Amino acid sequence: MINEHAIVHVDPDNAEAFEAAMRQAFAIIESATDCHGAELRRQHEDPSTYLLTVRWASVDAHFRFRESSAFEQWRAATHPFYVTAPEVTHFLEPISR
Repeated sequence: MINEHAIVHVDPDNAEAFEAAMRQAFAIIESATDCHGAELRRQHEDPSTYLLTVRWASVDAHFRFRESSAFEQWRAATHPFYVTAPEVTHFLEPISR
């Protein structure tokens, strides 16, 4: 399992509209093959910053989604709110204790 983390910056004046768009867009990304859920969190210190976390079966699954028509729908719904390109990284499974 891979966790995709995307730091997203939006205009704070559009935050409510962005969050509403994301509520609708979750259905798009979560219907992707090998997507195991997504969530969005707003940063406490800077309300224009959000953390999007998506759980994928693999990095390849994420990139397959990015090549799909569903990604174009996701992009149309969410990307107009971004003031800069998201910073996207992938994290592996937790380190065992």
